[in-house]
Amino acid sequence: MHIVVCIKQVPDSAQIRVHPVTNTIMRQGVPTIINPYDLFALEAALQLRDKLGGEVTVLTMGPPSAEDSLRRALTYGADRAVLLTDRFFAGADTLATTYALATAIRKISETFGAPDIVFTGKQTIDGDTAQVGPGIAKRLGLLQLTYVAKISEVDPVARTIEAERRSEGGVQVLKTRLPCLVTMLEATNEIRRGAMADALRAARAKIVTWSAKDAGVEDISKCGLKGSPTIVKRVFAPSARAEKATFVDFSSRPPADALIEELFKRQPKLEAELITSAHGF
Repeated sequence: MHIVVCIKQVPDSAQIRVHPVTNTIMRQGVPTIINPYDLFALEAALQLRDKLGGEVTVLTMGPPSAEDSLRRALTYGADRAVLLTDRFFAGADTLATTYALATAIRKISETFGAPDIVFTGKQTIDGDTAQVGPGIAKRLGLLQLTYVAKISEVDPVARTIEAERRSEGGVQVLKTRLPCLVTMLEATNEIRRGAMADALRAARAKIVTWSAKDAGVEDISKCGLKGSPTIVKRVFAPSARAEKATFVDFSSRPPADALIEELFKRQPKLEAELITSAHGF
């Protein structure tokens, strides 16, 4: 099987800064990590590769420094890494990102073989949109399984995949055809420690680096800031509340009674409304 895993190098969420003019994330000087959700997607892909055979190709779009995250993915056991980097990709929203990544996946298909499964994390910790995975699937015409907690079975002969998907009502067990795209939830597996052999291989590996032209991007206007219809009007930190927290003494009465008394004291009309609602008059 050939599995493609899309990862993203993201700023450490504890040190994110926002540009005051463009309202985009400032990445210069901020420590970066692999998006945590993507690590669970990578582990799921590696487990399938180990079980069924084949190759895992890791893909990312970002600045040249994103090569660090790709080498980290290679240390976990990925077979190949592809970096999509070009100044035309800068400032991309999810629409422009999916256009570039889908184009790169088509190029990967032509160069290294068509992928049977494309994995992504559920979302990224910098954008938090959860739109990129489904957007790639739409552009490539792939069936998609989102919010997947477990890959139950993959049958490469019958070309089917069965997975458990978390939903608000519980867990759905879904089965679909390959090729498909899967977005993985957090804490769905235990991420392995890379073997020493993989670490040495990662240090020496040649990262496949493609510009927009190399990847076959035909319309540059659909990339980066120019191809991004999403506009962030304002970014701000919430102001502190003027009202301070109130200490409620539980020493002389049950906590529930104390809280209800304090609530009715703050909301004088609430008690009467509840009595009226209960008795219907």
